[in-house]
Amino acid sequence: MRYARQEDLQKLALLMQGSAEGVCLADIEREFDVSRRTAERMRDAVRNAYPQIEELSGESGRKYWRFPPGSLGRMVEPTLDELTAGHRAAAIARREGDEVTADVLERLLVKVQAMFREDRRRTIAADLEAQLMADGVAFRPGPREKIAPDILFALREAILAGVMISSDHRARGTTKLSRNTRLGPIAMLFGQGRQYLLAWSEYQDDLRLFALAGFERVSLETDVYQRPEGFDLQDWLSESFGIWREQPRDVEWRFLPEVADEAAGYMFHPKQQMERLEDGSLMVRFRAGGQQEMEWYLARWGDKVRVRYLTNSRNFDPDTTENDVSGE
Repeated sequence: MRYARQEDLQKLALLMQGSAEGVCLADIEREFDVSRRTAERMRDAVRNAYPQIEELSGESGRKYWRFPPGSLGRMVEPTLDELTAGHRAAAIARREGDEVTADVLERLLVKVQAMFREDRRRTIAADLEAQLMADGVAFRPGPREKIAPDILFALREAILAGVMISSDHRARGTTKLSRNTRLGPIAMLFGQGRQYLLAWSEYQDDLRLFALAGFERVSLETDVYQRPEGFDLQDWLSESFGIWREQPRDVEWRFLPEVADEAAGYMFHPKQQMERLEDGSLMVRFRAGGQQEMEWYLARWGDKVRVRYLTNSRNFDPDTTENDVSGE
């Protein structure tokens, strides 16, 4: 019996092309969730179609199969959708201030498109322009801060190397310049408007957010920085709504029936829970800090949402535990 699923065979051929050591039968079984006999038939089908496939023997005598580099040719050419996704990622990175990533992506895409035949390049260029124009990512208006590319490059290098940095940083509110500030960088947080570095501050002995636009100098140190044991960036971020840190509290947002369907289409928080109430309204529950940013965001919903904070914390007036964000 011959194996005839074209998509699986094409995927297997790509796996053989992309692996320097090759693909064994156990790899095929695991990747496609098939039996040993089916894995053998798939291997045979690819070998029959591509006789240039090499057979290698591993240290334990296990056999591996791979394509010689570059032998698949146009079979691995990226599709228009894949190229569009790459250009879209570059546009988003540039729009949000990550100029270094945008430049790297654009250089990669130029190299990829340079591999096309000339007639293919012309066709792809026209189709890409039309698709990106329809998408509109690069043209979306909105403010963002300008960050020096050398600052971004140095911070990224420090994060990847896991070393401390010495920096001169100007505070946003007071404009005070702190010189030779030693930080252990963890991650750069890009988004609409302002961008931040999450780092451990040696002076404050705690994690802090530093506006990327405030860095006037960054130099890498030789001593290694290790993030706190058990630290999870996604969990840390989910404790806040937006960027500002404050003690998390349980929050309930009740969207009135006339906007409930629209609100149900949003992901307000990664750990949210949604519940439809008997009157048709939508209840959204999650736990996070950032009351001010919540109210800034919810202002767009006007008097169609009610907010309730179930636990109090410092700088929070318990007399305003339930209200609508319009102030009415």
